[in-house]
Amino acid sequence: MLTNPNAVWILLGVFFAMVALGVHIAYSVLFASIVTAVHIGLPAATVIQNLVKGINIYSLMAVPFFILAGEIMMQGGITDRLIRLSQALVGWIQGSLAQVNIVACLLFGSISGSSAAGTSAIGGMMIPRMRKDGYDADFATSVTMSSSVECMLIPPSHNMVLFALAAGNVSIARLFLGGIVPGLVLALVLGLYSYYVSRKRNYPKTASFDARLAFSCARESLPGLAAVLIVVVGVIGGFFTATEAAAVSVFYAILVGLFVYREIRFRDLYGIFAKALKTISIVLILTGSSACFSWLIAYLNVPAYVSRIMLSLTESRAVLLLLINLLLIFCGMIMDMAALILITTPILLPIVTNLGMDPIQFCQLLIINLGMGLITPPVGGTLFIGSAISGIGVEKLTRSMLPFYCIMTVALLLITFIPELSLFLPNALMGR
Repeated sequence: MLTNPNAVWILLGVFFAMVALGVHIAYSVLFASIVTAVHIGLPAATVIQNLVKGINIYSLMAVPFFILAGEIMMQGGITDRLIRLSQALVGWIQGSLAQVNIVACLLFGSISGSSAAGTSAIGGMMIPRMRKDGYDADFATSVTMSSSVECMLIPPSHNMVLFALAAGNVSIARLFLGGIVPGLVLALVLGLYSYYVSRKRNYPKTASFDARLAFSCARESLPGLAAVLIVVVGVIGGFFTATEAAAVSVFYAILVGLFVYREIRFRDLYGIFAKALKTISIVLILTGSSACFSWLIAYLNVPAYVSRIMLSLTESRAVLLLLINLLLIFCGMIMDMAALILITTPILLPIVTNLGMDPIQFCQLLIINLGMGLITPPVGGTLFIGSAISGIGVEKLTRSMLPFYCIMTVALLLITFIPELSLFLPNALMGR
């Protein structure tokens, strides 16, 4: 049973009321936590202590470094090179620009780890070009937004670092490896559907395959993609912690941008650092306030209560997993992704582990669900970015996204019910 049902209702009620009033989710979480703590007789200082404790974690330092490295690489010319590489690899397929979009987002994920950044960077270039080549604007935008979810699965992903913090005692290296195959699965199902639509609508292909051009584009892109190898290989091999690897990737990204690609100058670094700092500050505020919220949730015995309720609904493991997917997609439609990872993980992880699901697999399931929420109304941030870039209304975009939601659900179900998709690489390279 809940230790204090009224306190739970106050916590959730104040939180949703603040969100409805337009208050930023980080402050909504913090204010709801303080009000609830005072209601149950805890000193408000307890909330602040948990806030400080929530961000006073060494491994959390990896998140700002990954965000900064991604920003440097985005400004340093890697996006153009990734698109050229993608075109050289899949430009021979019918509807090639749609395939280029999907592959470019897959590669870009290793740089940014962000759906919004993927849609902005890749979509800003590919959507106008696809429209010029005869693709329907709503289809071009939908492909971009759907593909941007790949960015959050391909390592290194700061969202996986947040999951590791919320879950506790989960290897970041195993999480990184666990996201590779699900990211490829999502790209594959999107690629197959885009090919079907392209054949049906007679979208053109760009050019025949040229191995020499592909090799040249790969060579140009290699310095940027090497940052990913440094992080993943360094963490898996035990050469770096995730935090150290993230710091090294920042240093390497600066060297590539300044001296290899030469598309940023020393005077540009101030603007890049300032832009990254805005994102970093939001993530850290969310992390701290969510730590307060999660502590209160645990104090009020909510995880055990929710677990008991869900397990009482049905004895079917499959039905329970489907219910969890629906819950996560719904939450992703109305709340920020980072906050949801930090809040829902302590509640749902005990449930799925009781069902026999590995935390590595649950992380991939969580991220793809919340990623789908980002491209779904009413509050999907990536959906609004796609609308702004293409100039198409959200209502029309949502209609054009319906088949993509179905296709992404196929990938989600595969990841949910085939554990080896998430666990094969971690187990093969790091042991069980």
